[in-house]
Amino acid sequence: MSAPVIGVTSYVEESSTGIWHDQHAVWLPDAYIAPLRAAGAVIAVLPEQDPALAADALARVDALYLTGGYDVDPASYGAAAHGETDAPRAARDAWELALVGAACEAGMPVLGVCRGAQVMNVARGGTLHQHVPDVVGHDEYQMGDAIFRELGVSVLPDTLLASLHPLEREVPMYHHQAIDAVGEGLVVSARSVHGLVEAVEDPSRAFCLGLQWHPELDGLTAVWEAFAAAARAYGTR
Repeated sequence: MSAPVIGVTSYVEESSTGIWHDQHAVWLPDAYIAPLRAAGAVIAVLPEQDPALAADALARVDALYLTGGYDVDPASYGAAAHGETDAPRAARDAWELALVGAACEAGMPVLGVCRGAQVMNVARGGTLHQHVPDVVGHDEYQMGDAIFRELGVSVLPDTLLASLHPLEREVPMYHHQAIDAVGEGLVVSARSVHGLVEAVEDPSRAFCLGLQWHPELDGLTAVWEAFAAAARAYGTR
């Protein structure tokens, strides 16, 4: 069978490497895509561009993977910016929200990680907690300096996630925002030990899953294999 092609969103930021300094660059940590390569998928990076091209871009791939990054602009869900919220990346927000809409319209498999899960929720009319310490009273979810903290999650039974992940497990966290009001058509499929929404999914779709934690770092393969399998099935319909 042909390898599935998965469209992956990316950063577009100022970057420096080797002799190149302060370059406006498309980049993506390899950790995000390594599990998909291991699952047999081909990776197609989808950097921000005209949102009107979202459906055209997705017509050439078999699934959409929304990766992490800076905070979603609170204006996109009708809120004023919190003092701790990142400066908006308007072009990335517009592109990724358009991709989610086009993917839903096409019935395409979708996986969102960290920011990606938040984009999925906002695209469905949901909202976000802009600063998790205001909700839980501490900063253990994002300790800074790229230090991932292992915190417990409880996965709800009878969900797609429950078929792919232990019901109780510590997972790597690094987020200072989280889902608040859940978007239309989505259901909560995991919560943290402090009650925060840590995963959502659309039970009407074969594979539409958003994970607030970082599954690319937790060593489990079932989510990635199932996502690649869903992409392959979509591509060979």
